[in-house]
Amino acid sequence: MHNAFQILFSSGRIARAALHEQQACIRDIHSRLAPYLSTPDGTPGAYAVQPAPLPDANLAWRRNIFSTLFQSVYHLMDIPAPRRLLYGKLIHLFRTWVTSADNLLDGEDKEVVPISMPGSARVMRQVVAVMAADRVLAEILNDAVAQGTLTAAQRDELARESLRRLLPSAAQEATEEGGITVRPPPEEVLGVIHRLKTGLLFNVAFVGPEIVEPGGSVRAARLRAALMDFGLGCQVLDDIRDMARDLLERRHNYVLSILAHEAPDRLAALPPRTRNVTDRIYLDVPQFALPAARRGLDLLVSGLRTLGEAGLGYDGAQAESMARAMFPVLDLEGLPVA
Repeated sequence: MHNAFQILFSSGRIARAALHEQQACIRDIHSRLAPYLSTPDGTPGAYAVQPAPLPDANLAWRRNIFSTLFQSVYHLMDIPAPRRLLYGKLIHLFRTWVTSADNLLDGEDKEVVPISMPGSARVMRQVVAVMAADRVLAEILNDAVAQGTLTAAQRDELARESLRRLLPSAAQEATEEGGITVRPPPEEVLGVIHRLKTGLLFNVAFVGPEIVEPGGSVRAARLRAALMDFGLGCQVLDDIRDMARDLLERRHNYVLSILAHEAPDRLAALPPRTRNVTDRIYLDVPQFALPAARRGLDLLVSGLRTLGEAGLGYDGAQAESMARAMFPVLDLEGLPVA
C-alpha cells in the first residue's frame, strides 16, 4: 500500500513530470536562498551561519507528495511550462513559511531550509528561514517580470496575495494560542475550523493561477475542491494521531469534539491516562477513532478520485490504494480501517 504513490510518480506521465518539476523548483529555491544565509566576512567562527547542502531526502517523492499533487494540477489546467515552474517555486516558498510557522507553534524542527547555525538553533533557524524565503519571493517575482512571464501588476498582486491568502489560517491558529476552553461540535471543527487551518493551505496552489491565468474554469473549481477534500482527509487523520497532544495543549481536534458531544464521560477519563503528547490514546476509544478514520479515508479517496478522473490517469481502486498509503505517511500504520 505504501508504494501506491511511488507507482504513480514513477509511471504516471503527468505525476512523474510534476515530481521532476517540483524537484527542479526545490533546487532552484535552495540555490537562491544560499546568498542570504551566509554571515559577513569577519564574523567570529563561533557565530558563523552558512547554508547547508540540500539533502537528497528533501527531493524524494515521500517528502513531496503534497507538492507534487499541487504541481500536477498545473498540468491538468494546461498552464504553460514557464508559469508552471514559477507557481512550483511559490509552492515551495509557501511550504517554507507554513512549516517554519508550525515548527515555532508546535515546538518542532522539520527542516525545509537547510541552515548551519551554532547551538541547537531550533527557533532561530525558523525565523531566518522565513526572512530568507521572503527575499527569494521578491527575487523570483522580479525575474518573472523581466522574462515576460508576469506583468508588473501581476507581480505586485502575487506579492500581496502570497501573505493575504494565509491570514485566515493564521487567525485560526491564533485562536488556539493559550488553549481553547470549549470544544465546538465536530462538524464545525471539520467544516469551518479545519477548512481554515488546513484545507485552505491545500488551495494555496491556486493563488498564482487565479491572478495570472485567463478567467476561471469549471475544471479549476473541481480541482480546488479535490485538493480541499484531500487536505481535510489528512487533517482528520492528523487529529486521530494527535489526540494526546491536542488534549494536553487544549487544541481543536475532530475526535475530541466527537467525544465532548457524544461521550463526555469518555473524554473526561482521558486526561489522567495521558502523560505524553505522543501517547496513542485513540487506541483507548476505538469506537470513536475508527469511524473518524473512515471519514478521513473517504475524504482522501474523494479528492484523489477526482484528480484521477481529471487526468492523472488512475481509477477509483487506485485512488483508494493511494488514500490508504497515507496512513503510514501520517504515522497511523496499523489502524484497522475496513
